[in-house]
Amino acid sequence: MDGEGREKAATHLTEPPGPGAADMIGDFLRDAPPVGATGHRIVHGGAHLLRAAVVDDDVRAELDGAAELAPLHVPPALVALDAARAVLPNVPHVVCLDTAFHSDLPSAARAYAVPRAWTERHGLRRYGFHGLSYAWALRRAAELLSRTTDSLHVVLAHLGGGCSVCAVREGRSVDTTMGFTPLEGLVMSKRSGSVDPGLLLWLQTSAGLTAEQIKEALNHESGLLGLSGTSGDTRDLVRASARGDGEAAFALDVFALSVRRGIASVATSLDRIDALVFTGEIGEDQPEVREAVCSGLGVLGINGGLTEENPTHGHGAVVSPSGAAVPVLVIPTGETRQVAEETRAALKWTD
Repeated sequence: MDGEGREKAATHLTEPPGPGAADMIGDFLRDAPPVGATGHRIVHGGAHLLRAAVVDDDVRAELDGAAELAPLHVPPALVALDAARAVLPNVPHVVCLDTAFHSDLPSAARAYAVPRAWTERHGLRRYGFHGLSYAWALRRAAELLSRTTDSLHVVLAHLGGGCSVCAVREGRSVDTTMGFTPLEGLVMSKRSGSVDPGLLLWLQTSAGLTAEQIKEALNHESGLLGLSGTSGDTRDLVRASARGDGEAAFALDVFALSVRRGIASVATSLDRIDALVFTGEIGEDQPEVREAVCSGLGVLGINGGLTEENPTHGHGAVVSPSGAAVPVLVIPTGETRQVAEETRAALKWTD
């Protein structure tokens, strides 16, 4: 991307980068404009990386320590990072962290009610995720509302393969549904979200499942996929539900309830709700899901009757009826542009 956020070249992978990542990057760069710096989205920065950082040996070592906390996301990202550093050894590399947006959560919001010795020994805390998406959506929402970010109390819902909700008070994340790892919180595409920890203990002690079996099931076989038995994609489930598929309809009902619970929960950390903002692939592209969520939030002053069309331009749109007590906004996902902006800021590039 150039300094105006315009995409100059792109390639999209359907599988995580592997041993051939350096060759793939080299092939891509042969037809791309010269690169002045690279920005890398990293889902989890661990306990010590609290903002975008230029990669050196110390930063790279910190990322290794965070990898086990987001095993679906960080290890493949580090493969790509190492490959890019090898192919482009003479340009700066900057890591932009999804956890950074939540790094100063209030102490009560980030704490787990477990023995203090555990917390102190292992650094247990709620980290929160989707921060790059939230940072972008917050600024776009402020523009649509003709407000400043530091004047807003908003709830942001990132709904995609992974799902979470965040409460922002005057520009600061004050509560969020994801926690120590990206597995906590809302029902997701293939991830379970929060479940009773006693259930997990029972599965180990009474049902004979191993920790590895439970980990695999919660991360890859649960969520919408586990509920429906057919798909973790809301587009598939909406079509199947319309054809009378009861399991698909049930999965969507559970998902919408989960999102409503998340929104209501984090809203208690705000004095008011100036807007509800949807982003992420589902939030951006699935009007049926947005309607199902909002039609059950009357207690918060949020109602259905939303515009069914998805935004046709990059800055988003207000989709609630005119005069709604709480505006509902849809903001297209802007993580790539947020990475570009944070990379330039970390390098103090202003031109």
